Amino acid sequence: MDYLELPPPPDLQRHVRCLWVLRDDTPGDEMQVIYPDGCCELLAELGVPLRFHGADGQVRADQPFCFAAQQLGPVRLQAAGAVFCIGVRLQPASSALVAGRRLPGLRDHAPDLHTLDAPFAVGFGDAARAYAATQSPEPLWALLREHCAGFAPDALVERAVLMLDAVDGDLRIAGLARQLGVALRTLQSRFLAAVGMTPKEYARVRRLQALLRTLDAEDADIADAAARHGYSDQAHATHDLLSWTGTTPARLVQALRGDRGGADALRLAAAFVRGTSAGTVPAPRGVGSARSLAGG
Repeated sequence: MDYLELPPPPDLQRHVRCLWVLRDDTPGDEMQVIYPDGCCELLAELGVPLRFHGADGQVRADQPFCFAAQQLGPVRLQAAGAVFCIGVRLQPASSALVAGRRLPGLRDHAPDLHTLDAPFAVGFGDAARAYAATQSPEPLWALLREHCAGFAPDALVERAVLMLDAVDGDLRIAGLARQLGVALRTLQSRFLAAVGMTPKEYARVRRLQALLRTLDAEDADIADAAARHGYSDQAHATHDLLSWTGTTPARLVQALRGDRGGADALRLAAAFVRGTSAGTVPAPRGVGSARSLAGG
């Protein structure tokens, strides 16, 4: 499994967080679990489309080109053949770049990109295939430059996102609204329209991601790490982890720090937390997990 993130050029940094590429020519058939990260994504599956296992028990094939909206819980995917995914992770305040006003209603979904913007979907597919042929991201950057030229993020929401990111989500939303000089209801409605989730949900996701980074990088005790990231106690952290990832802290610690080639290794989760698969051991068949293949 090879995973790599590429930063956008300076003129696209307001809209794009990164371009990422995931390849696995010989994946197992184990379930992969995606963790929300507060970003929406444009996805091109140039290999065999992954199978999506819904919370309702239904199984369906992913679309080759789709828009991954905000996810409010773990997303379970399963490889059906060789995996070759290219993703554009959008900045939170630019989540409506393609979806527009439909964004809030797309939560927990990954619709076919053609249903949102057919001409853009065709261009995105061509640019993704050009990347596969040349290993150059420039066709994707060129497409995004053209599309972003007519899109202006909500500046208030951009400031709110920056403030929440700066403290890893450890900020009360009422206090955030006061600092921004707007009514709480105004902040909530504009944030939902621009990001696709409420500011409270986004804060929880940012705090979750900070906790995951700490559990991955340090030998910190779970309770200490939870307290450092604003959780009132270990039980609170455990509840959030179960809600957003379907995994207990103990399971995460075991997988991230233990035998990275073992059956419990969360190898894809670690790659997404770190931004690369470098240094991770390709795991044999076992349970894998990803932070944001599908945007959330």
